[in-house]
Amino acid sequence: MKTPTLIVAFVALLSLPAQAQTLCGERANFLKHLGKNHQEAPTSMGLTSTGKIIEVFTSEGGTWTILITDPDGNSCLVAAGEAWEAIERISLKPAA
Repeated sequence: MKTPTLIVAFVALLSLPAQAQTLCGERANFLKHLGKNHQEAPTSMGLTSTGKIIEVFTSEGGTWTILITDPDGNSCLVAAGEAWEAIERISLKPAA
């Protein structure tokens, strides 16, 4: 089985000093890579108080990736993993 490029990048990042452990690039490149190599697509997103967009990408197989994108279109990988599960949103309000 071929080792996914993203895993190889993570291993390479682990050997760098802490301040240099951020994988960033053009958002379009991340989308292309995540779709082609991991079958991940955007499933949720939000806007931070500083104007950055947080996106969660997931696959039917359970892999997931979180990206943060600044207003200039530069994206950085925040986290990635396995065993993603969509859960039903529940109300925390008391029943009427």
